[in-house]
Amino acid sequence: MKRFLLLLSLPCLLCACITEDYDGVSTPRAAFEALWTTLDERYCFFDYKQVDWQAVHDRFSRSITDTMQRAALFDTLARMTYTLKDGHVNLSSSMNTSRYGAWFDDHPMNFSDSLLHKTLGRAEDFRSAGGMQYRVLAGDSIGYVRVASFDTTPSTAAMSEMLYSFKDCPALILDLRSNGGGLLTAAEALASSFIGEHTLVGYMQHKTGKAHNAFSAPEEIWLEPSRGSRWLRPVVILTNRRCYSAANAFVMYMRTQRHVLQVGDTTGGGSGLPFSSELPYGWTIRFSASPMLNTDMEHTEWGIAPHIHADITSEDYRRSTDTILETARKKLHELLTPQSNTINP
Repeated sequence: MKRFLLLLSLPCLLCACITEDYDGVSTPRAAFEALWTTLDERYCFFDYKQVDWQAVHDRFSRSITDTMQRAALFDTLARMTYTLKDGHVNLSSSMNTSRYGAWFDDHPMNFSDSLLHKTLGRAEDFRSAGGMQYRVLAGDSIGYVRVASFDTTPSTAAMSEMLYSFKDCPALILDLRSNGGGLLTAAEALASSFIGEHTLVGYMQHKTGKAHNAFSAPEEIWLEPSRGSRWLRPVVILTNRRCYSAANAFVMYMRTQRHVLQVGDTTGGGSGLPFSSELPYGWTIRFSASPMLNTDMEHTEWGIAPHIHADITSEDYRRSTDTILETARKKLHELLTPQSNTINP
């Protein structure tokens, strides 16, 4: 069954506003059991991550008492969710929102505002439109586009204007580093400007029951070329561990193209579409409910490894050298030939 990406990009899905209301007694034990059961029945990566969720229940259940303060309860439940190692799992209350951050905190940053400022230059040196900043790199003929987030969907007109400004460039660099995601529609709109035909870019599954392995058959995700200008010359995408969620999906889409190369660090992952459910006390839990797979039927929840790995060392920072960007530029100069539309790592 073919499923077009438009069907995966409904605002309710993207904003994680699909919810289930809780109607029951608010006690620490009720909150614990409601959270554990909701995740037990709906979370989509238990088997993939080899999580013994019953053992997690038994371990944390011993900490729940009827007299514990709500702050202590919240912290206990948050720690339980951290066992899933998933940045999409967030427990929210009026006092706090839990955040699992080891997926990026335990890795090099590989990016800084000072290095970005050096690349973009002064405000008058670059253009800004559609949530992106772009310019032709100084002393080079390569176009550079900073894509900081997917909170904004670029218009067809904005994309066409940007690509036209690079008409004399043989290649582009898309800097996605520290892009924490946003709207899948934004990732789709940008990726559609870099494909030339109706393209299979991945698959999606949905939970069909309460069992951890109860999933639908994978459904195809297709992407259509933009109705505006399209870029089919070589492209290098710069990534680090903070590329997450919609940014991870964008990289997955782009990796289907022969003219695209990924340089930097492995992305942060986050390939499960989120779902939200209400808990006692008016708290909510947001979690990964529907996994997305690449065209090889592989999960990208743990991230997408680059074609060429590069890190920025402490000495590089001191010298104001963006090693990842320079690696991309060097590789493009080595590989590009006139009218080339493919690049090989």
